[in-house]
Amino acid sequence: MNLLRGGSSASQSDPAGLVGASRTGGGGMPTEPEIAALRTDPARLLQFRWLSVAAMVAMAVLVFPVLAPGHPAQPLLAVALVLAAVNLALLAGLARWLDGRGGAFVQLLLDLLGWGAFLFYGGGVTNPAISLLLPVVAVGASILPARQAWALAAAAIGVYAVLWEFHHPVRLADAAAAMHWHLAGMSISFALAAVTVVWFIARLNAELAKGAAALAEARSARARDAHVVALGSLAAGAAHRLGTPLGTLRILADELARRDGLDGEMREDLGLMREQLDHCREILNSLTREAGQQRAEGGGAEFAGPWLRAAAARWQRLRPEAGLRLEISPELSAHSLVADASLAEALQNLIDNAANANAAAGRAGTAVEVRAALDDGGMLRIDVLDSGSGIAEGRLAAARHAPLGSHAEGMGVGLMLAHAAVEHHGGQLDFLSRPGGGTIARIAVPLRPAGA
Repeated sequence: MNLLRGGSSASQSDPAGLVGASRTGGGGMPTEPEIAALRTDPARLLQFRWLSVAAMVAMAVLVFPVLAPGHPAQPLLAVALVLAAVNLALLAGLARWLDGRGGAFVQLLLDLLGWGAFLFYGGGVTNPAISLLLPVVAVGASILPARQAWALAAAAIGVYAVLWEFHHPVRLADAAAAMHWHLAGMSISFALAAVTVVWFIARLNAELAKGAAALAEARSARARDAHVVALGSLAAGAAHRLGTPLGTLRILADELARRDGLDGEMREDLGLMREQLDHCREILNSLTREAGQQRAEGGGAEFAGPWLRAAAARWQRLRPEAGLRLEISPELSAHSLVADASLAEALQNLIDNAANANAAAGRAGTAVEVRAALDDGGMLRIDVLDSGSGIAEGRLAAARHAPLGSHAEGMGVGLMLAHAAVEHHGGQLDFLSRPGGGTIARIAVPLRPAGA
């Protein structure tokens, strides 16, 4: 289906209704500060701290009782409980001031001091777990500003220096095997530190990549919406300038119709001309009247069935020679949707392009099929089916954000406006291959139950 045709229909849409279509602010798309906030996501820091607590508890209740039965485990468990209490307080929302980069620095500093206290009671630098200070520093380097990261590294060096001089020594039960167990502990600590750092940074990079992709899409949508606003200004000027020539054409058509001696076929053509001129005036008046008004954000709920029939009837008046078969599920009579003129124009443009696709494929007599029903998610699903030759996926993706240039039948902005209008209403526009040949343009928009 040549969805970039039908420019006459696209130019009728009300761009003013699409001014708020940008999804960059509060519509689910991230902003640049939100992308930066992904680095200090509290959930990841909580998970990192739970790993520290788990490692401390495992050493206190498993390792020390086996290797040094006489070493007190109570201080070690107390440090683990303090860190667990910090996590529980954060989960309960009692320490919201620890959010953000400044809060992340404080949290990592607490983790560093927690490990310092644990190692103070667990042998100091002689404990192989001393290498677990490094994941704290590595995480800080990946999420904190340079000044805070260096401060955290300096604190880690200070903790190490203090533990070198001050700590409670550990007396192993088997002194002869002390070196063996020390090397084994170093291996385990190194593996744990490496896995922890890779796990944290890999997850961070994945989240940043997703956020950056979403931000790029939001910027593209913003650029598209700016183009739509520019089209709105052009449309307003065109509506003003076209009023006079259309009025002149209507006067001439009326004068011709009053002449004597016209045959029936000529009078029929003149009647059709006057009807089309009236439609043009109605479109321009609607464009002028609706421009600048608040649209779907402020209401405008209509029952889905009548809205669909009215939109299809308006298109049929503009293309009386084209066939249209409309199928509306009876269950839609109990649902309403919030729609402005831009959504109706998007639907009409897709129908118009389907008719053009049929004609281009040599099937001008084939009616365009429009089917409307509820989908599995309770949304209004409108399928516009043609029998054309289809359209390349690359052209569809490109036209989502900007027009692809001029065409014989229109300006090539129809698909871009259709995407913008549907997304503005919280919906989605997709294109599927039709079994047996052709394309299905599928609109899915939210519905409201009756009485809502």
